[in-house]
Amino acid sequence: MTTTAEVRRGHPNTLISQFLGEVQEPRQSYISSERFAERLGMSKMALAKVAGVHRNTLHANPNSEQLQDRLREITKILMSASELTGDIETATYWLKNEPIKDYRGKTPIELVASGHCEAVLAYIEDIKNGAIG
Repeated sequence: MTTTAEVRRGHPNTLISQFLGEVQEPRQSYISSERFAERLGMSKMALAKVAGVHRNTLHANPNSEQLQDRLREITKILMSASELTGDIETATYWLKNEPIKDYRGKTPIELVASGHCEAVLAYIEDIKNGAIG
């Protein structure tokens, strides 16, 4: 049985399940962009920009392949970062605020917005493997 402390800090499988449960569109098999934006503390307009879709896509076509692909990519980054930080909140803060020197001081979310999700994941893996970030 998973304890409340494990949910808050460090238990990766629980973090993933809890986060996905919070952002799933009710009774659907896709991520709710509205819930996702709220969970990350972003406006829907900012999320549309990061996802590379028109703001109306969030409402008119929430199951858009491009939108859902980007939300899944961000989720992968958050899950990987939460393994380092121990919780989703700290990983979210990092995603939105931490400048990465090797990428001209861009934050991970800025890199995601410009289509460099794999670079962010590689950066996290480097840190996990002992590189200094």
